[in-house]
Amino acid sequence: MYRELKQLALYEQVEKLTRELVAIPSINGSEKGEVVVADAITAILRSFPYFQKKPTLVWEQTIVDDALNRKNIFAFVKGGVQAKQTIIYHAHIDTVGIEDFGVLRKYAFDPDFLLNYFLEYSYDADVQADAQSGEWMFGRGSVDMQSGAAIHLANLLYFSDHPEKLSGNLLVMFNPDEESQHAGIKSALFELERLKKEWDLEYVAAINNDFITPQYDGDHTRYIYTGAVGKILPSFYIHGREAHVGDTLQGVDPNFIAAELTKRIHNNVDLCENIEGELVLPPACLLQRDNKFTYNVQTAASSYLYFNYFLYRNLAADVMNKLLGIARAACEEVSGYLEGQYKKFVQRSGQPRKQLNWDIEVVSFEEYSKKLVERGINVAAVCAQVAEEYSMLDLRMISFKIVEVLNELDPFKKPRIVLFFAPPYLPHNFLREDNEADQAILSTIQLVLQKAEKQSGEKFAVKKFFPYLADGSYLSIHETNEELQSLLNNLPDLGRLYTLPIEEIRRLNIPSINIGVYGKDGHKWTERVYKPYSFGVLPGLIREVTISLLNCLMVK
Repeated sequence: MYRELKQLALYEQVEKLTRELVAIPSINGSEKGEVVVADAITAILRSFPYFQKKPTLVWEQTIVDDALNRKNIFAFVKGGVQAKQTIIYHAHIDTVGIEDFGVLRKYAFDPDFLLNYFLEYSYDADVQADAQSGEWMFGRGSVDMQSGAAIHLANLLYFSDHPEKLSGNLLVMFNPDEESQHAGIKSALFELERLKKEWDLEYVAAINNDFITPQYDGDHTRYIYTGAVGKILPSFYIHGREAHVGDTLQGVDPNFIAAELTKRIHNNVDLCENIEGELVLPPACLLQRDNKFTYNVQTAASSYLYFNYFLYRNLAADVMNKLLGIARAACEEVSGYLEGQYKKFVQRSGQPRKQLNWDIEVVSFEEYSKKLVERGINVAAVCAQVAEEYSMLDLRMISFKIVEVLNELDPFKKPRIVLFFAPPYLPHNFLREDNEADQAILSTIQLVLQKAEKQSGEKFAVKKFFPYLADGSYLSIHETNEELQSLLNNLPDLGRLYTLPIEEIRRLNIPSINIGVYGKDGHKWTERVYKPYSFGVLPGLIREVTISLLNCLMVK
């Protein structure tokens, strides 16, 4: 591969590598996909003369406790003599699934077929115009983010041929499982710690190149992000009071409560943090379902509901308190409505009124656990037993099962909502205004972008938070242990099934920079990457940022 690449200009190198990687169906969670693409990247790296002379500087790390035996791939180029300062490049090598391609699924990884298809696709003028321009590459993974991995490979080729250009070192890693549980980056943290100690490295910054996209119609700005948005998954276990369909006015339907919660939370912009100049996104419902799996004439006994909730500066405790308030208000609304409807029914039917109430308890997992312990229930033992018994389920479903079993064991039966956090949790991070090293990184990036604007004609804008969720969240954490307690206390203990390497993240504390490929429709069947910028401008930009950051730190 090395000889083929060396005959090509940089733009052509990136395009060829992108095509090679897109052609591999590296769907997250597939039996071999992520392993196959990792092996392909390793083969490319081992064709480079630098690594043929120093074969130990390319290696793999098997993901901890991973049923699919996926692996991280690492490569290291040593620059300046005795230099400790090290820049990290990282990219994820998995993609989302291809169900959205419908009857075109077998062509999802074929850029040429898709380009020809969209040339005639008159149902979406923007997609067709992009295809007809010849400046876009289509295909699953084209923008999210095999093109990003390709750019890191092309720049690694350059620096491996010219290590003298580096006043420090370059460490590159390719990680699986970004699109789901982030198992790749979380395992990589332990390798980064090992290298830091054994090789005496100082990590300057980590450069990701996950995709950026227009924020509004006609937006051609190239956004550079100097941090990562965080995420939690607030989850509602809703236990109602089941009833026969001929007697539903006496019941409390958990679906009705779930609907009221969804109405109040989903896409509620009032729940967004107010951060000037940043793209701050509202929470979104990712699951709402009851627990009836067969037909009968009984209403559902319980429902599950969870939301994607972004964190920028707020803490998990802030979200918990806010959502508890919303849930209590929603339950008051539901209770009032149900009681009002029952009164109307009694008046119309002329039947005597029964002594009923529609009160709904709202409680956090932390608070509920304390109550259960007081009632003689061993919450820790239940968590361990349920996690083991249902280990084959999705982690979020295991979390719900834990709460469900605890509710079943509770001798006080009543309609209730238990609010908890389910995995995954992604920390938020950003360059801090009061940190000298962070501000040196920011100033250096801004200087490079000013030069790049003049040379390329592109328009750049620096933002704090990469808004679309990325592995960079796991490289730095700002909360203290005390500030994290609300999160940890409200996250059902899944044992070995889900761990948070908080202390490892804190010890590494690597600034997370995203200088991404540019494209449209990530996670859609019309996914595409814009080649002139992504293949022509971006590789050189990342290269210049790398050199400048190392030089800046060496001077200091």
